[in-house]
Amino acid sequence: MSILKMTALELGRKIRSGDITVPEATQAVLERIRTQEPAIHAYVTVDEEGALKRAAQVQARIQDRTLVSPLAGVPVAIKDNLCTKGLRTTCGSNILYNFAPTYTAEAVLNLEKAGAVVLGKTNMDEFAMGSTTETSAFGVTRNPRNTDHVPGGSSGGSCAAVAAGECFYALGSDTGGSIRQPSAFCGVTGIKPTYGTVSRYGLIAYGSSLDQVGPVAKNVSDCAAVLEAIASYDKKDSTSIPRKDLDFTSALVDDVKGMKIGIPRDYLGEGLDHEVREGVMRAAGVLKDRGAVVEEFDLSLVEYAIPAYYVIASAEASSNLSRFDGVKYGLRAKEYEGLHQMYKKSRSEGFGPEVKRRIMLGSFVLSSGYYDAYYLKALRTKALIKQAFDKAFRDYDVILGPAAPTTAPKLGESLKDPLKMYLGDIYTVSVNLAGIPAMTVPCGTDSGGLPIGLQLMGDCFQEKKIIRAAYTFEQTDREGI
Repeated sequence: MSILKMTALELGRKIRSGDITVPEATQAVLERIRTQEPAIHAYVTVDEEGALKRAAQVQARIQDRTLVSPLAGVPVAIKDNLCTKGLRTTCGSNILYNFAPTYTAEAVLNLEKAGAVVLGKTNMDEFAMGSTTETSAFGVTRNPRNTDHVPGGSSGGSCAAVAAGECFYALGSDTGGSIRQPSAFCGVTGIKPTYGTVSRYGLIAYGSSLDQVGPVAKNVSDCAAVLEAIASYDKKDSTSIPRKDLDFTSALVDDVKGMKIGIPRDYLGEGLDHEVREGVMRAAGVLKDRGAVVEEFDLSLVEYAIPAYYVIASAEASSNLSRFDGVKYGLRAKEYEGLHQMYKKSRSEGFGPEVKRRIMLGSFVLSSGYYDAYYLKALRTKALIKQAFDKAFRDYDVILGPAAPTTAPKLGESLKDPLKMYLGDIYTVSVNLAGIPAMTVPCGTDSGGLPIGLQLMGDCFQEKKIIRAAYTFEQTDREGI
């Protein structure tokens, strides 16, 4: 098997056994990046020199047995909203075109402690605002399965890099489905853990109460191993939760006998492409055949998830993005008169249309006279959605549904109609509002050959259940799916 066809864990085993060296693996993937990037554009920054230097250091530590992690020496790509010391971090925005952080995000530090080799920073929708990776100031990313189509977003660069073999796994962030939806579009696996499981320290914030870091990989086993590596309690993050059991790889068990799986009827109605529905229901049938109890139920409140999410996320974004003003770092307008004009011109030149749209929406819903009517009402709706999930998880171990209503749209289609783009998040945003974990795994292709994604949702801190269900599905003979 060639190096690039290996999963992260397979490569890790080969490196530890001495069959492959870390520099060899790094050189192989860097060569792949050079050949694929003109067509895919998954990266904003490739740190070839830094990666090769790090590879030599990691190889030495593996040889003297000070590094024994399953991921030691395995090259990884990092979404460009996770800070990396000395390595440009842009958030896909012109306003941070030259920003080199002075510290590294905790999730990335955890990977480095495990011996990971960082290849570079992946492209993304500007400040994670978008579902297609077309709003980046550095150009669009294309779907490796069909380059006429989007890879999804906002972690489209990370998912495209994994799908194109330009890394062995990647880190993304998920505010309303930004790991799960592009994973579905690109035919890879991604997991959004329970809110607070992975430190947000060093993740440049979009919606602080919704953002969560998670892995994208080739299969369920890799995702579980990476999540195990990056999850930790961090006192630098006030939302970080101390968890006793972070042994996610122990859930890689091929058995769902007796597991109760619920499918919300609300997820199977109008707006869902029939091929996506068929793919998801076939996957449900596979789990049923393996011994799971599968039944449909009414989740309720699904129709309110999109408006609640966009009100809350935009409100938090308008606050979080106020720090980008041209004073301390990033873009500063060249010509201005006075401080206020500098702010205005720097932001006008630095932010793209989608970011400006959401800042304006967020400022509006937080303004005097509208705060109660919109923002507080959205917070109450968020609480009701969490209650609906709590009720569902009294009856079911896992909730199953589609990751997106369609397969990947063509480039340019979504940006023509922003509202349609927002509605594309209908199956993913509820997970973030409720703070629960969810995972996307490939479950077939449509008639055009584009991947279909199956989404598995679990109760808070129940990642192991969704990993177990996903692993069982993945291990099963899926002929015809």
